[in-house]
Amino acid sequence: MKRRKQQPPSADDCKAALLIIDMMNLFDFDGGATLAKSALACVPAIARLRRRFDAAAAPVIYINDNFAHWQGEFRDLLAQCNLAGGSSAKIAVALAPGASHYYVLKPKHSAFLCSPLSVLLAKLDVRRLVLTGISLDSCILATALDANMREFDLWVPKDAVGAISRDRKEKGLALIHASLAVDTRGTRAVEGVFPT
Repeated sequence: MKRRKQQPPSADDCKAALLIIDMMNLFDFDGGATLAKSALACVPAIARLRRRFDAAAAPVIYINDNFAHWQGEFRDLLAQCNLAGGSSAKIAVALAPGASHYYVLKPKHSAFLCSPLSVLLAKLDVRRLVLTGISLDSCILATALDANMREFDLWVPKDAVGAISRDRKEKGLALIHASLAVDTRGTRAVEGVFPT
């Protein structure tokens, strides 16, 4: 009996995951106050996307820098943000992870570098990623490049990402769109969890 060759999954069969990158943040560095304003501005769009993903029972994954706190955990960072008050607490309260959400700590810019993200995405059968958070021209860009090399489909919604300046955000979006052919339309322009 001849075995049928297994076909790769169609675009409709590919599961998407929402990545919320570096939003749990103390902003205690040069330019942090400016970046905090940009991060706050994208909270409503990220929250809107998270509701869509939750309604679709699709994975939501918080990816955060460990800020060189090698013995800390994600929950420790969340608690620090709540205690810090200001923008850090506002974001932590608005985007606090739910019981069904995942979280991954990363040591550097890309969410893939020296983290278990690739293994988690494989276990979840995910081939599409929605990248949100900060900073667009650094951690989001590095993650997008790594995801592209791993052949993930990407969406980087322009209203769900922030950067330290408007110029850097616009240049980052233009680079991601032109170099990686990534959709950068905003969350209100796309229905569902991923552009079709």
